[in-house]
Amino acid sequence: MSNYTYTEPRGPRLSVIKTSPNNIILKEINKNIGSGTDSGINGGYFYSGQLLSIAVNNDIPACGAKGGYGSGWYNEKYARGTLVWDKSAGVYSVQVVRSAAELKVSNRNNYWAQGGISMSLKDDANWEKIAIAQGIPDLKGSTYRTGLVWNSGFNIWLVISEEACTAKAFRGAVKYLVGSGTVVDGIFLDAGGSTQMKCKENTFRGDGRAIVQMIALKTP
Repeated sequence: MSNYTYTEPRGPRLSVIKTSPNNIILKEINKNIGSGTDSGINGGYFYSGQLLSIAVNNDIPACGAKGGYGSGWYNEKYARGTLVWDKSAGVYSVQVVRSAAELKVSNRNNYWAQGGISMSLKDDANWEKIAIAQGIPDLKGSTYRTGLVWNSGFNIWLVISEEACTAKAFRGAVKYLVGSGTVVDGIFLDAGGSTQMKCKENTFRGDGRAIVQMIALKTP
């Protein structure tokens, strides 16, 4: 049996994978998601083969050693919204940090954390200012978008927009269409040509580029 559900594109062509946070693993791939076998979506920001966003599983960075540049231990240049699943406590949070060492979790051997940009879904008045302070690229431009959000029922959604839209349009679609309005909060992830998804129902390759890291579903 599948351990996720897939939703057909809607609104500004959102494609959505819904799953459990315990079904998530953050992985280094260094290729286009469409060329691999893992289901999931693209993860953090990168440049020249170096991961520039936090991506850690149980305090181990996805792409190298603790403290290593480009390893997934840091949100480079900015303190950025980092979605944390604290499995031991059974709670989600978005923590604005520069380093995985700053994350507050109940058990450093039982969590994962993915860096991005805060969506601030409960703060419609200030979300743009927050996103700008965290260095969001192309806030007003129209481009493919990616996000990671959770709801009050502890589900998590891996979301992409398969057509170009602004960050505001993407955030609004996520807030009002995903999870029937039960979504609590989440983060923007890398976007543009890096926006990618793979599952048995859909493969979206962005502009075909290789990415460094993905949010993958564990093999059933």
